[in-house]
Amino acid sequence: MANKLLLIILDGVPYANWRRLFGNLEGWVEAGEAQVWRMRSVLPSTSACCYASIHTGLTPQVHRIWDNADIRRLEFPDIFSEATKAGMKTGAVTHSYWSEFFNRAPFDVVRDIEYDEPGGPITHGRFHTMKGYGHDNQMTPADYDLFGTLTRLCEVKGIDYGILHTCTLDSMGHRFYHDCEAMDNACFSMDATLAPFIDRWRRGGYEVIVTADHGQDGRGHHGGTGEAQRDFALYYFGPAEGPAPDVLLDQLQLAPTILSRLGVPQPETMKGESFLF
Repeated sequence: MANKLLLIILDGVPYANWRRLFGNLEGWVEAGEAQVWRMRSVLPSTSACCYASIHTGLTPQVHRIWDNADIRRLEFPDIFSEATKAGMKTGAVTHSYWSEFFNRAPFDVVRDIEYDEPGGPITHGRFHTMKGYGHDNQMTPADYDLFGTLTRLCEVKGIDYGILHTCTLDSMGHRFYHDCEAMDNACFSMDATLAPFIDRWRRGGYEVIVTADHGQDGRGHHGGTGEAQRDFALYYFGPAEGPAPDVLLDQLQLAPTILSRLGVPQPETMKGESFLF
C-alpha cells in the first residue's frame, strides 16, 4: 500500500525539551491524533553521521561518514533512490549536505541550490548552505520560509516523499545551551510555526513524522554517548500503529519504516525493521 509521507527533522533537540516545550505536538498526542516515542541516534551522534544513517539505515561504521567535515556522495541505497526507482517523486528542503550525500557532490551553489530533475534520486531539491556559520551568526534560514517551500513542493510539484531539515534549534543550542529562557522561547516558537503546516500537510493527504537527528547535552554538545546527546522524540501523524509508548526506537529503523509506509521494498542493505505497521 502506497502512502505519501513527509519527514521533518528539527536538528539537535534533546528528548526532554521535545516533551516539555512543544505544546502543539504534545496536544495532538494527548488528543489521540499523534503518537510519540523516544528514539536513540547512532554513534557518533554528530549531525552529518546521523543524516547519512537516517536515509540509508546504516551505521557510520558502515557508511563511513565520521564527522561534519567529510561530505561525499554515498554509494548505498537510500530512501530517495528507492522511492524514485518505484516511480515516486521526492523532495528535499534541507542543508546542502543532504544533496551531496544523496544526489551529487561536491555541492555547486549555482547548479545545486535549486533543481528539478525527474531522474532523481532527489526529484525536487531546494537547499541552503549556512556558509559563514559561526557563534555570532548562525546563518540559518527562517523556518517559516522552509516550511512554506516544502508545502509548495507538495502542492505544486506533487511530491510523494519529502524531507525538511532545519538547523535553527541545534545552532541556538550550541550557543545558549538548552536549559535557558532563550531555548524555551525558541522551541515554543518552532512549535507554533510548525503546527499550522502539519495541519495543512495532513489535510493534503500526507503522513507526517517530526523528529530530530540527535539531542544535545547541558553544555550544548553532541557526538558522544550520553542520553541527552543521543535521545530525541519522534512524533508520528498517520493511521499506522506503532509499539508501546515506552519502547526505545533505533534511528536505523527510520529508513525501513518510511519505505514501508511509502509501499516501497526495503533494500537488503537496510537491516532495521519498521516500527509502524
